[in-house]
Amino acid sequence: MRKLVAGTFLTLDGVMQAPGAPDEDREGGFAHGGWLVPYFDDRLVEVMTDWTTRAGGFVLGRKTYEMFAASWPRSTDPADATAVALNTRPKYVASRTLSSLDWENSTLLGADIAAEVVRLKAGEGGELQVHGSGDLLQTLLRHDLVDTLRLWTFPVVLGTGKRLFGAGTIPLGFRLVESLQTSTGAVLHVYDRVGTLKYGSVEVGEETVVYDQD
Repeated sequence: MRKLVAGTFLTLDGVMQAPGAPDEDREGGFAHGGWLVPYFDDRLVEVMTDWTTRAGGFVLGRKTYEMFAASWPRSTDPADATAVALNTRPKYVASRTLSSLDWENSTLLGADIAAEVVRLKAGEGGELQVHGSGDLLQTLLRHDLVDTLRLWTFPVVLGTGKRLFGAGTIPLGFRLVESLQTSTGAVLHVYDRVGTLKYGSVEVGEETVVYDQD
C-alpha cells in the first residue's frame, strides 16, 4: 500500500491560495498572490527538494499541473533533483476539462477521483505526493485518503482566500511526527493520519484539572 502525502504552504489563518506569484490564482478576486516569496530561504528549498525526491509519483489538480508543466520541463539540469523528479516520474492529473497531456509521464485520471486514488494507493512504488492542488485536496480529505500532511506555515494573515480545510472537510485525527523552523520564521509540521477522532471533558477541581478522555 502506497502512502498519499499532501503538502502545501499555508498562512496562519489557513489560506493556501497563490503563494508563489501575484497572478498564480486570482479566482474570487484574490489580490495577495506571492505572499510566500519573502520567506524563502535555503533551508526551505533544501527540505522541499528532499521531500520531492522521495516521490514515486505525483497526484495533481489541473491548475497545479498546468503551472508545473509550463515551467519544470524547461529545467534540464541533471543536478536539479527537484526538476529530475518532476520531469521523469509519473504524474496523475485530476481534471474535468483536459483531454490530453503533453508533459512526459502524465496520465489523466478518471471522473471518480476518489476511486482512482484508491487504485493508485493499492499499487507498488514510493509515496504519492500531492503538491498544492487545493480543489483536489478537498476531495481527498473528504474521502479520508490522505496519510500524511506536510504543512509549511508562514507568519502571514490574509483574511481571504482558499483554505486547506474547506467546506465539507470531515473530522480527522493526526499525530505530529516532525517539525522544524527556517530562518525567516516559516514552520514545517508533518502529521500522520491516526485512528478516529477522540473526545473528552475537562473537570476543574480546587487544585487540579482532570482530563477525562473517551
